[in-house]
Amino acid sequence: MGRINELRLISRVAQMYHLEHKRQADIAQHLRLSQATVSRMLKRAEAEDIVRTSVIPPVGTYTELEGALRQRFNLPEAIVVECSEDRDGAIMARIGEAAAHLLEVTLSQGETIGVSSWSQTIFKMVENIHPQKSAQARYIVQTLGGMGDPSVQTHATQLTTRLARLTGAEPKLLPVQGVTSSREAKLLMMADPFVRETIDLFGAISLAIVGIGAVEPSELLARSGNIFSSRELADLADAGAVGDISLRFFDGKGKAVKTPLDERVIGISLDELAKVDRVIALAGGEKKTAAIAGALRTGVIDTLVTDKFTAQRLVELPL
Repeated sequence: MGRINELRLISRVAQMYHLEHKRQADIAQHLRLSQATVSRMLKRAEAEDIVRTSVIPPVGTYTELEGALRQRFNLPEAIVVECSEDRDGAIMARIGEAAAHLLEVTLSQGETIGVSSWSQTIFKMVENIHPQKSAQARYIVQTLGGMGDPSVQTHATQLTTRLARLTGAEPKLLPVQGVTSSREAKLLMMADPFVRETIDLFGAISLAIVGIGAVEPSELLARSGNIFSSRELADLADAGAVGDISLRFFDGKGKAVKTPLDERVIGISLDELAKVDRVIALAGGEKKTAAIAGALRTGVIDTLVTDKFTAQRLVELPL
């Protein structure tokens, strides 16, 4: 009978705490127990299966898919968003909304944020961010050169400066081509003091927001002038490349693909991204499935924000 009496008291303590929402100190006073005893009894209530914790995901959330992604790719965090259509435009909009909320609630005071400038999904994220008043960033650092075709060359500058304005930060622009004509041209551009100032901040980035691209360039990138020739793209495919982060290519196993093209890119490298405390990747769509899987295997991504269709395809990929 001793044990049942003990469990009865534990049950009463649990009832007062979880159902009546009383503080531990008040429970201790009411039952003439020490607060330490109340705390121990609450732990025992879980161990004895008197208290069971249930998490009931709301409609429109996908905790099982998120868990499968974390386990499959050894990924710290995954956010899977609801999307009514498996179509690029709808997917980018939903991912952008979710990423904006994530940034707003996790932004720390004084952060240095690196942002990849050639991503329509990141642009959608910026469109959904509300002006931040409490937590403000220090710098928004453009991590990939943005000067391409004059008709779209302002895209990268607009994205970086708008995000800086919304987060109360100072923009640090990279006013050069993302892809130069030669290695020599790259070295010449990087010698510019304004360019050097931005690149020197790569090591101070605490949060990087990146897109994931397939080897075949996106519509935005194709219009920018920051693309490789068909021959160069064929060389990348022959080398096993499946996708890129900021024009740094990798294969299906997440290993960096190094070709002469890599020496023409002005932007953050995968090795530099790996040193960033938190890297959030925004990507979805059927055409990017293999690229996203490869990107997750690089080990540089801490959080993936994607859609339910892409998430399902990712967890169903052959091992």
